[in-house]
Amino acid sequence: MATQLRKGVLEYCVLALLRDGPRYGVELLQELGRYPMLATSQGTIYPLLSRLRRAGLADTFLRDSASGPSRRYYTLTDAGREALQEFAALWPAFRETVDHVLDLDLDLDLDPGENP
Repeated sequence: MATQLRKGVLEYCVLALLRDGPRYGVELLQELGRYPMLATSQGTIYPLLSRLRRAGLADTFLRDSASGPSRRYYTLTDAGREALQEFAALWPAFRETVDHVLDLDLDLDLDPGENP
C-alpha cells in the first residue's frame, strides 16, 4: 500500500527537491531516503526523472565531478514550477478530504439492508 501512495506523490516530491536548485540522481535518492515513506531505488528515480524531462517539467545539464565521470544534474523548469504550485495548492484539500473519510465512524459490519 505504501508503494502505491508513494507513486502518487513521488513526482511532486522530486519537483519540490529541485525547487531549491540542481541535483543529480543519487543526491535525490539520498534526500528521499531521509524519509522512510519516500525512500525509493535507482530503478524508480531515473525513469521518473526521464518522464519529468520529457514532460518539460525538468531539464538537465552535465557537470564535471571530482570523483569520476560527469554527473547529469536536473533542474526545475518554469512548467515544473507551475506543476508543483498546482499540486501544493490542491494537496491540503486532498489530504483533508482523505483524513475526513478515514475518520468517519462507519459500522462496516452492517448488512446493506440494515439501518444504523
